[in-house]
Amino acid sequence: MSKRQYDESDVRVRPGKSSRPRTKTRPEHNDAETAMVVSVDRGRWGVVLEDDPSTRVVCMRARELGRTPIVVGDDVSVVGDLSGKTDTLARIVRVAERRTVLRRTADDTDPYERIVVANADQLLIVTALADPPPRTGFVERALAAAYVGGLTPVLCLTKGDLADPESFRAAFADLELPVLIAGRDDPLEPAQELLAGKITALIGHSGVGKSTLINRLVPDAYRATAVVSGVGKGRHTSTQSVVLPLPGGGWVVDTPGIRSFGLAHIGPEDVIRAFDDLSAAIENCPRGCTHFGPPADPECALDALTGQHHRRAMAVRELLVALSVANPWD
Repeated sequence: MSKRQYDESDVRVRPGKSSRPRTKTRPEHNDAETAMVVSVDRGRWGVVLEDDPSTRVVCMRARELGRTPIVVGDDVSVVGDLSGKTDTLARIVRVAERRTVLRRTADDTDPYERIVVANADQLLIVTALADPPPRTGFVERALAAAYVGGLTPVLCLTKGDLADPESFRAAFADLELPVLIAGRDDPLEPAQELLAGKITALIGHSGVGKSTLINRLVPDAYRATAVVSGVGKGRHTSTQSVVLPLPGGGWVVDTPGIRSFGLAHIGPEDVIRAFDDLSAAIENCPRGCTHFGPPADPECALDALTGQHHRRAMAVRELLVALSVANPWD
């Protein structure tokens, strides 16, 4: 059997280990400029300079970084020719510690986690209300990944002209999940206000209207779009993650259409600890509590919460139960 092929955004999951860039002894580069990685392609990284975001520079990785993973969204230090002119090449010499990380695995048993994007503030989970039909399993998994990775999740519903959004959005009401209605014919101002000044990653199945939304937000992006096939599955129209500047300030990260969302790197307590009130409560749980509630966990401390905290706890519990049985290909 041949070895599994993986790229530099794949990281082996080991208990107690982190996928942060490794710190090594490196030469000083006092003249280095700060930049953000906006694209990755076959050993070359496209970056934009912090002091001049309009200048895009192509970089290679400095030898002293070894195989340190560098992914879209990373804050890096670059040296060399920073003019951005054709056929010039700079070097990435440092990778800053990541503030947030959105990760996934191919399935729930895959030992490799893939970093989808680093340092995003928000995760816009784009879901069509019809054609293709909405999938709660995918949303639940994206929510868990956002909570654990430190991103603020937002549910973005498209194709509202084909179905009523209320029943689907109600499924997540107790999680206090912001909901944005952003179909082709919906006003764009709410989306512009939500994304202004932030780095927002968009994620969704193919055919849900993600590229159409990005083309509206960034008119000169020209992201490819495709019709949904007759069997209700969209064709993949984005092949790699790329960071795009919003006209009013801020950035959007367009990610490839996702067919699976494995969570091999996430456990129940990882999700619960994303909520301060719930994290404090489970300190009183007995050893080995799975937080699923009776009959498996008759003494789970989440059951003692009241009011709004109890409603959120029950919503998170439903999320955990769904994640324990859901098919990552749903």
